[in-house]
Amino acid sequence: MSAREQYLEALGIDLWTPRLQPAAAPAAAASDELAHQPARPAAIPASGVEPADEAAWEALRVEVSGCTRCELCKTRTQTVFGVGNRRAELLVIGEAPGADEDAQGEPFVGRAGQLLNSMLRALGSPRETVYIANVLKCRPPGNRDPKPAEVASCLPYLQRQVDMIQPRLMLAVGRIAAQNLLATDTPIGRLRGHVHHFGARATPLIVTYHPAYLLRSPSEKRKSWVDLKFVRAELARLGGVAGTRLPGGLAGPQPGA
Repeated sequence: MSAREQYLEALGIDLWTPRLQPAAAPAAAASDELAHQPARPAAIPASGVEPADEAAWEALRVEVSGCTRCELCKTRTQTVFGVGNRRAELLVIGEAPGADEDAQGEPFVGRAGQLLNSMLRALGSPRETVYIANVLKCRPPGNRDPKPAEVASCLPYLQRQVDMIQPRLMLAVGRIAAQNLLATDTPIGRLRGHVHHFGARATPLIVTYHPAYLLRSPSEKRKSWVDLKFVRAELARLGGVAGTRLPGGLAGPQPGA
């Protein structure tokens, strides 16, 4: 069973398989085609500065770990900086760490994290190939919604991460992440299905449901697959289909997808 099929099965979406399948293209031909794809040109940020080096990234991590900009510094176990490929094409953003994330120091662990991993595999971009972070670096007590002052204090850290990573596309998972990144109170249902933009670099951003919400609301699971296909198509449109930064599985929607 393919990663896509495993994800759809996890979501409870029935798969339809036609009686007659077209003959698959020879594997060697497909490999040759990928091998001859042109190298992806380096992303050029608005500032003209090359992606941050290891020292700059570590300096930001240290700054975040010692942050006292808001009251959350008094109740956190540790900050949750982010995890993944710092040259990722896709940057996934959630709202804030939960209890498990606060304990482990990594975003999206637990059941919601497992579902997110399945979603990313179905997309053709497994967890280790993307970068994952949150709007807030510290857990709000009781997993309450972030306060505006907390978001205002923490968002500059995320903006600096975006400037360093220079992703082609951002994926905001959940209403709270989407509304805070886009500075809007528009319902998530109306934010889905559109390409928005974030920050001074106007990084393209797509919105989908949070995995935790999908676990609570199975009826919305089909919509998340529509969103993932939209992400895949937009990455292909933006040219993120060649080079080492992006798996070939993001080459665009396949027939029947």
